[in-house]
Amino acid sequence: MSTPTSLFPRKPVLFCDFDGTITLNDNIVAVMKHFNPPGWDEIVKDIIAERKSVKEGVGEMFALIPSSMQNEVRDYILTTAGIRPGFQQLLDWCKAHEVPFYVTSGGIDFFVYPLLEPFGIPQDHVYCNGSDFTGDTIRITWPHDCDAECDHGACGMCKTAVIRRFARDDYYRILIGDSITDFPGAKIVDLVFSRSHLTDRCVQLGLPHVPFETFHDIVSYLDQGGRQS
Repeated sequence: MSTPTSLFPRKPVLFCDFDGTITLNDNIVAVMKHFNPPGWDEIVKDIIAERKSVKEGVGEMFALIPSSMQNEVRDYILTTAGIRPGFQQLLDWCKAHEVPFYVTSGGIDFFVYPLLEPFGIPQDHVYCNGSDFTGDTIRITWPHDCDAECDHGACGMCKTAVIRRFARDDYYRILIGDSITDFPGAKIVDLVFSRSHLTDRCVQLGLPHVPFETFHDIVSYLDQGGRQS
């Protein structure tokens, strides 16, 4: 009797974005809109237009916020982020079928870890940026920077570097995401579950993708070996 994972050509492994994917909101943008530090919106425009790297832009935006607001910023995110329906069911599917699941997030540790804590994901399966509140303003740190093969060199949290740790010949690599930080990874995986801007980019580039709204949609496709019915 076949199992869902036996329908894949190789052992599947999942890499899942956090902001706007696991959570309903893009938390960094939500923080900037809520606290509205002067100049943040121009930085976002520069990131989208690729005049600034994600690493440079995110660092600059958080440097606009005093470190003394750490608890206020964290509490705002924890109360407004929201978790996309079906996330626990996806984790349960991965556990039942022994499929590795990794969170690959351009978000920051001081809100990523607390939001994920109820789900019991091992911390070494969560990749995100760090934070330092010892100075006058929030400083973002980059413990998972780009590897030598990255075309960008300034991702901040380099998702392609994480993906490349799982050889294409051995793994069927699946990315779940929604935005600009997921574009490079979408180009090197076997299948993309996409939302929002990532769907548009996959269409433009002709990349294999399945649009989704909830994680229930993804579980249904995984049960079919990643094939749409």
